[in-house]
Amino acid sequence: MRGRLAGFIATCLVGGAAAQSLEVRQPDVTTTPLPRSVVVGDTTYVDQGLVAAGVLPAGTIDFLGDTLGSFSSLAMEPGSWKRHGDTYTGVLWTLPDRGRNDPEHNVFFDYAGRVNRLRFSMTMPAHGSRIAGKVTLVPDGGIALKDFTGKPFTGAEPGTGTLTQRRLVLPAPGSGIGAGKISLDAESLQFIPGGGFYVGDEYAANVYRFNAKGALTGVLVPPKAVRPVDKDGKPNFTSLTPPATGRRNNQGVEGMALSPDGTRLFVMLQSALLQDSTGSDASGRSLARVLVYDVSRHATPPRPMGHYVVQLPVYDDRGAGGAPNRTAAQSEIRVLDNHRFLMLTRDGNGWGAEGGKPIVFKSIVIVDTDGATNLAGTRYETATASVLGQGGALRSDIHAAAWKPLVNLLDPDDLKRVGLSLESGHDGLAQLSEKWEAMDLLPALDDAHPDDWFLLVGNDNDFIARHCVMEGQACDSPIDNDNRILVYRVTLPAR
Repeated sequence: MRGRLAGFIATCLVGGAAAQSLEVRQPDVTTTPLPRSVVVGDTTYVDQGLVAAGVLPAGTIDFLGDTLGSFSSLAMEPGSWKRHGDTYTGVLWTLPDRGRNDPEHNVFFDYAGRVNRLRFSMTMPAHGSRIAGKVTLVPDGGIALKDFTGKPFTGAEPGTGTLTQRRLVLPAPGSGIGAGKISLDAESLQFIPGGGFYVGDEYAANVYRFNAKGALTGVLVPPKAVRPVDKDGKPNFTSLTPPATGRRNNQGVEGMALSPDGTRLFVMLQSALLQDSTGSDASGRSLARVLVYDVSRHATPPRPMGHYVVQLPVYDDRGAGGAPNRTAAQSEIRVLDNHRFLMLTRDGNGWGAEGGKPIVFKSIVIVDTDGATNLAGTRYETATASVLGQGGALRSDIHAAAWKPLVNLLDPDDLKRVGLSLESGHDGLAQLSEKWEAMDLLPALDDAHPDDWFLLVGNDNDFIARHCVMEGQACDSPIDNDNRILVYRVTLPAR
């Protein structure tokens, strides 16, 4: 089965109008020996495997007194990454989302938007060793985010409420929990050269720009195609009922990153827009949009310079060989150059998920927009035209961006080295958690291997802890879903 699936991957990962998203019908487990390489264009990229890992207990309390939620996104503070012999250190900033919540029962908290600061240390064995290194994470404060008027943000559900600041209509609860504050469901984090950072949001699909102290200084508003609106064209920022067009509920700016030269900001939706969705199940959400902005002169430009479709994998969430019924949503991106980026795409199975279904698919792929159709300025961006064509497939005149796999997280031997397993209770190992949603790239600082990088991958534990506190209230769960970071070593020539 594994060999057959691997061959299917190799044949399906092509761009173009005729391209189909990868169908994963059985668990995509790899036993191929490391290192593993992939060629994109004329460049060879190499996965050298999982080299280190670290854990922060689920019950950890953050600087504002709430349970520390991991890691919707993370980024190393510029200038802080250092090597001292076999030890690497830095200041890692991590982004929680909207706090503990249960949308099905309309349970939300007035959780203040924030970024957490962690002291990061990684001790490594000799290069090439099969002994895993150790990551240590120590909470060390953070920054509370503030709007244009100095008020905190809230994670609370906005419903139909809005407020206006600097002529921008923004989501905000009209009454009750969080009233009068901008609702923020933070999912992506990127530092800006010269100071400050961007945060990507799911409620409005905005990208917010903050200064180094966490004060809001600008908003990148998405084009009309992406904005969530009701049938009358009014903003529909709620996460509880779907809009008529635009971003899907809880599927906003999940991935966002700058190019290495700092001139291009890539902003990617988690899955297909409502107008690009088809079928009766979640496998019809595979045509995700990625927008590229020129930020060389203006930090929040009014329109993108690039706009592409990326066709995500679809999978059978039972892993039983049946027809796909889910989309492996995009959960984070990191940019390699002005047209290539890493994309984390995954299933919804693993520790912390309900139902006990097997883990089917969690991979990091290289996406290349070269050769893809640029939709910038077209009716697919300035209006709400659908990219769907005959039979619910991508229109024949639109070419999707190509992608190829680089890192497969479902490597049992690699995971065992850091105390993890694909199965719950297997050999006393912890099961790989459901939501892996954060990435960052850090140079290996190895003169003998100048193209080697460490790829940090972090999970989002959804604040699931046996002893959870939120706004002074208990929010306990029956299990602990620990905060984890996995570190892979990869070769990325000419990044």
